[in-house]
Amino acid sequence: MGNPSMSAMKTINGLGLGLRREFLQHIDSEGFLPDWWEIAPENWMDMPYHHREKFEEVTALRPVVAHGLSLSIGSYGPLDVAFLKKMKAFLDRYHIEHYSDHLSFTSLMGHQTYELLPLAMTPQNVVHIASRIQQVSEIMERQLILENATYYYVPEATLREADFINEIMHRANAKLLLDVNNAYVNAKNHGFSPREFIDALDLSHAAYIHVAGHYHDEELGMIIDSHGTSVHEDVWHLLGETLQKADLPVMIERDNYIPSYAQMQAEYNTLESVVQGAKHARV
Repeated sequence: MGNPSMSAMKTINGLGLGLRREFLQHIDSEGFLPDWWEIAPENWMDMPYHHREKFEEVTALRPVVAHGLSLSIGSYGPLDVAFLKKMKAFLDRYHIEHYSDHLSFTSLMGHQTYELLPLAMTPQNVVHIASRIQQVSEIMERQLILENATYYYVPEATLREADFINEIMHRANAKLLLDVNNAYVNAKNHGFSPREFIDALDLSHAAYIHVAGHYHDEELGMIIDSHGTSVHEDVWHLLGETLQKADLPVMIERDNYIPSYAQMQAEYNTLESVVQGAKHARV
């Protein structure tokens, strides 16, 4: 197959859902299907054969977006070129044009932590990260999409988070994966307005939106981004406000305490109603 061109990538449309292995045996072409799937490619690249056949059957039904976990774009160590080439081969095999990861770093001293560690929000880091994004895009032959991550402390910040993100997107010709839940969690934990944060983002760079669940940890006195509960009512409201400003595709993430496929369909229906409400408010 030919490699996707970064200048001719198809637009994601409609509403998506994270594809989990727990769902595979409950999905068929005659039942409920989202408009598109999002997968964590690291969880599927080395899948056993008994999952591969059903995975290929399911992903043939709808377009697929890849949302990575271990790119570590903010690291100061060398890029893992072998990993990127393996990722590219997987994406090419399944005709996956869109590849996203997190605006954070995950590796320390050459070891993968699989934790989304916070970045210093400085002009120097803008230049460094933008350079790495361009290198990744060249290897992957795809425009990189990066998500605003949750953070529980700030190592250094001479830029506002929104300005830091905007500068990186502009300098690197990258796309933004706007996680509305992450914006809400960070705002509540660090004392700023989630609406003002989103209003300050240049959403012309945005590719799509995430929503997910969180919980309040009484002992820590913080909100924790868990992806293990239903989407909170306040996040649905923030999503509706955001979609009145920008008409973007949206998907639901659920990575822990995975409910049944039928339960995810019910939450997907809620997402549909929020999106329709925002659409009518824009008219």
